[in-house]
Amino acid sequence: MSGHSKWATIKHKKATTDARRGKLFTQLSREITIAAREGGGNPEFNFGLRLAVDKAKGANMPKENIERAIKRGTGELKGEELEEVSYEAYAPHGVALIIQVLTDNRNRSIAEVRRVLTRQGGTMAEAGAVAWQFERKGYIALTPNGGDAEKIFEAAVEAGAEDVVISDDMVEVFTLPEAFQSVREALMDLGVGVETASLSLVPKNTLQLGETETIKVMDVINALEELEDVRQVYSNLDISDEVMAKFEAAA
Repeated sequence: MSGHSKWATIKHKKATTDARRGKLFTQLSREITIAAREGGGNPEFNFGLRLAVDKAKGANMPKENIERAIKRGTGELKGEELEEVSYEAYAPHGVALIIQVLTDNRNRSIAEVRRVLTRQGGTMAEAGAVAWQFERKGYIALTPNGGDAEKIFEAAVEAGAEDVVISDDMVEVFTLPEAFQSVREALMDLGVGVETASLSLVPKNTLQLGETETIKVMDVINALEELEDVRQVYSNLDISDEVMAKFEAAA
């Protein structure tokens, strides 16, 4: 799980300070539109929409942009026809990847994903070749901000968390999908800083590589996530604290 969680957290920090905010807002807007289309435009009754809206607010997306995206999803405004697609692939050294795409042009998306993989030494995989290595979980990363990590642990477990990992500067909580909402709300009630909260694909087992090989795979993931249509990339790569620090410093 550590590879997933560290990468998810660095991506969150990078996104909220990304100078190319237009690209970020486009992705967030699409997520809101899809969520509203699938479950209605009221965040109180559409948990997926609530998550998408909270994510957009966390990135300081203007309120009017959020409202327009919701209206496109409910059909009140015309907009692009979007669909969600998942591709399975391998990065160099056999690292498994699931690439989630949100697009209005499936042919363009697969061509761009394939181009990045080919350049970086990865390959596309057949459907099902990689997916079995992951399971759907709720993932929440929190910064204690002086709060008691043990209190966070107790609140998460009491609300139904499956696993809680405490490190020096972060508390990471994993839940079953059906418990995610109750755990998230219990933790938010504590007033601690929530860095990331999402339903994610978490690897059942992780793959450890040497420093050079790990950074090469991280470069592949980063290149894929730079594509406008790519919503999220999941991998089974285990990333050490030392390698993550070097990657952040070089970014």
